[in-house]
Amino acid sequence: MFHHSSKLQYPVKVDKPDPQFAMLLQQAIGGIEGEIRVAMQYFFQAMGARGDDRIRDLLMSTATEELSHIEMLGHAVALNLEGAPVSYQEESAKDPIINAILGGANPRHLLSSGLSAMPVNANGVPFDMSHIYATGNIGADMMANVAAESGGRVLATRLYNWTDDHGMKDFLSFLIARDTYHQQQWLAVIEDLGGMEAQLPIPNSTPQEHEATEHSYYFLNTLLDKEAPKGRWSEGPSLDGRSQFSVKEQPEPLGQAPSLGGAKPNSGAQTEQVDPSK
Repeated sequence: MFHHSSKLQYPVKVDKPDPQFAMLLQQAIGGIEGEIRVAMQYFFQAMGARGDDRIRDLLMSTATEELSHIEMLGHAVALNLEGAPVSYQEESAKDPIINAILGGANPRHLLSSGLSAMPVNANGVPFDMSHIYATGNIGADMMANVAAESGGRVLATRLYNWTDDHGMKDFLSFLIARDTYHQQQWLAVIEDLGGMEAQLPIPNSTPQEHEATEHSYYFLNTLLDKEAPKGRWSEGPSLDGRSQFSVKEQPEPLGQAPSLGGAKPNSGAQTEQVDPSK
């Protein structure tokens, strides 16, 4: 069960409407870095969370907050569309080429939504749920969540730098701040569960005898004209504490040359490909 307040989570104001910026804000709603993505990701992770009920509650609360961000962004889009042209005559009066195709605005804000937000990205492509990561593994999901919040904060920062509108900058500064917290929130879950060493490798329940551990801790350098890049990943103890990192420079391949042999009769291949013994 969900409850809704008639008031927004944070004030959303626009000093001067900007239909082009409304189009850019759509990325924060329906883009792969956007709020629909994280809201649905956290909801599905919560519904599949087994074990520690605190983590389910954390995911569910954060998913609900992300719905609030969609609501705020939707209001921001609508405010930026105030005063946008609603007819060909109104727009073409300013420019005979329809003001360079509606001045860079999304025509669907006029044609499809009546000057309001849509569940699409900045190119008008609907969000299709293909970037919802919910594995049922808490470690994997937390890592995916940190990446999602990082991408969202990058996007919010770029939107902040794009606009000179003080109202929009204030609103975006709030979204940037919440992304700051949420990144650390998901990392804190990993720490609460014992830290990276305890969680790695994911899934940490996989028996070690199922893993060819002689291949688990080396960096494979495939650069023909350079030595391997050196760093934390190339030497010293592995992050899971089980071994030492190392480097293999231009190693010989261990596998065979792939050959499938002849095709089966009646498989639609050329006669020369067919192996009649199959």
